Amino acid sequence: MGKPHPLPTPGRAFTLKKQKILADLARPEGEYVDASPKGSVDAGLRELIDRLNAREGLVTTSSCAGRVSVYLEGPRGGSGGGGGGEGGEGGGRGASVATASAEEREKSGPATTASAAGGKGGGEWLFVSHDPVGEVVEGLEGYERLLLGRWEPRPGGGGREETVGYPALNDSSRLIHFKFEPMILHVLTASVEHAQLVIQAGMEAGFRETGAVSLTGRQSHDEATPMVAVRSMGLSLESLIAAETDGARRLLVPPQHLQTLVQIANERFAENQKRIARFDAALEAAFKAAEKRRDREDSLERRERKRQEGLRRREQLELERARAATDRELREDLAEEAIIDFVLHEQRVV
Repeated sequence: MGKPHPLPTPGRAFTLKKQKILADLARPEGEYVDASPKGSVDAGLRELIDRLNAREGLVTTSSCAGRVSVYLEGPRGGSGGGGGGEGGEGGGRGASVATASAEEREKSGPATTASAAGGKGGGEWLFVSHDPVGEVVEGLEGYERLLLGRWEPRPGGGGREETVGYPALNDSSRLIHFKFEPMILHVLTASVEHAQLVIQAGMEAGFRETGAVSLTGRQSHDEATPMVAVRSMGLSLESLIAAETDGARRLLVPPQHLQTLVQIANERFAENQKRIARFDAALEAAFKAAEKRRDREDSLERRERKRQEGLRRREQLELERARAATDRELREDLAEEAIIDFVLHEQRVV
């Protein structure tokens, strides 16, 4: 018998999950909403996701193309208050917020969302972008306004204060974080063999923390559908930059530090894009190699089948030859017996 197929045919459980995810993705953008702050697929990953989902045995469940963000923690003592999550599952894509330009932000104010999974925490995304941050023409003060946001006066007067300083923190202070996060991609796979190809491509592309879970089914008879997370912590960046105390947001670092963080984040955006391109190419190469192995195994199977057929034909030929020889010997024996009988008959007559 030939060797097993290198990429098993996807089972029913995986196929049903993939069909549901693809059906959600096929909905018009205005109707499709996932668990991420943005609620839809990042434009920077759309082509990669389409190619990946077109492969038998793979489907994405969440993703983020990479982002720079500024996050205000929720009030202390609540159920949340940590930094924002990587992204939503639920058949959708990962965390992403399409951030407007500085001019648009001045009109609409900062985008807000929950600070913890499950919609709890009360934190705010003050700034999120999936593209490098453009040049800030307003000088160092412009970085503060862009990243920390502008606010409308509170109802009844008493507008929020925007000042730069190094205040002492108290129990009510809410910390503000600057973050850069590289691409993260969750891929549901039809088998361990499929998962290995995705992990291989991720590692080769520089996403060193790529790994998988659910390598076996919950029960011995259950179908295993491993989940692969393609990610890298090496490009991540996080820095505490400000705090909000009594409604006023104040920097905890010099304004020049904000400019430096933005420059570093832009550099990491560029490297992140290179790694995404390498992952795309590595995944293509991995599947092509798997297809070649499959074709090679198929040719070996054909060769083995031909060999077995040849052996059977030779055995049949030898059997036929043996039968023919036996028949010939039998005919010769009968002829000899007939001659002997004739001679004996003639002798008796004489």
